[in-house]
Amino acid sequence: MISIEFLLTSLVVVLIPGTGVLYTVATGLFVNKRASLFAALGCTCGILPALLASTFGLAALFHASALAFQVVKYIGALYLLYLAWVMWRSSSPLSVKHNDNESSAASIAAKGFLINILNPKLSIFFLAFLPQFIPSSAQQPLIGMLVLGGAFMLMTFVVFVAYGLLANSFSRFIVGSETLSLVIQKFFAGSFAALGVKLALSERA
Repeated sequence: MISIEFLLTSLVVVLIPGTGVLYTVATGLFVNKRASLFAALGCTCGILPALLASTFGLAALFHASALAFQVVKYIGALYLLYLAWVMWRSSSPLSVKHNDNESSAASIAAKGFLINILNPKLSIFFLAFLPQFIPSSAQQPLIGMLVLGGAFMLMTFVVFVAYGLLANSFSRFIVGSETLSLVIQKFFAGSFAALGVKLALSERA
C-alpha cells in the first residue's frame, strides 16, 4: 500500500520549508539539540488532528463552511504573528539555553503542536492528498488512509529532527556573533510574520 510514489511525493512535501520547519530550525539554533527534538515532536503531533479529521471526513467541514475555515485560519495567523512579535521584540541576541526541565520541553512541543493544528489547510491537504494513493479496489480505505498518514507523520518527524540537528550544529557559530545572531533572529521573526499574513490571506482550495 505504501508505494515508492507515495514516499517520494511525501518526502518532497515534507522537505519544503514551512512554519514547522522554521520553528524546529530556530529551536535548534537558539535553544539546544534536545529542544529541537521536542519541537519536531510537537510539530509532528500537530499533524494528527488534521489527519484524523480528513480520514473521518471532518475536513469537509472546512471546505464547505466558510465560517469554520475563517475562524481557525485567523486564529492560526494570529498565533504565527504572536510568535513573530515575541522573537522580534527581543533587544539582545538569542543565546543557547541549556534548560532541560520538563516544563520547558512541554512548552516547546506545545508551540510546535499549535503551529500545525491551527492551520485549517492542513486538513484539506490530507483530504486531497491521501486518497490519491488508495487503490480503488481497496476493501478498507479508512485503514489505508491511516497507514499512509502514519507513514507521512513518521517521515515528517525524521526530516524535522534532521533539520533541527543540522541547525544546532551551526548554533555555536551563530550565537557567537552578536550581529549574526540578531540578523537571523529578525529573519525568523519576519518569516513567521510573513507566513501568518499568507495564512490570513489564504482561501479554501
